[in-house]
Amino acid sequence: MLDIALKISLTLVMTALVLNAYRLTVGPSLPDRILALDTMYVNSIALIVLLGLWLNTKTYFEAAVLIAMLGFIGTVAVCKYLLRGDIIE
Repeated sequence: MLDIALKISLTLVMTALVLNAYRLTVGPSLPDRILALDTMYVNSIALIVLLGLWLNTKTYFEAAVLIAMLGFIGTVAVCKYLLRGDIIE
């Protein structure tokens, strides 16, 4: 049962990543593209966690935490750049 749920979840997360990539390339405005990129970070974290569950290893969870930290810092940096024009003041 868990194997079927993991396959369905992997399929849905991959579909969400493809739709986010579409919004990232076609997005009507820059904030929409930033939001799509942030959502891609979240979806990639979910994909890595699901892959770790499927392969039954802990290494993928550490990679997911690393991507979460980088995604948060990247989103904050881009938002600060849009608001102030400079990242570090």
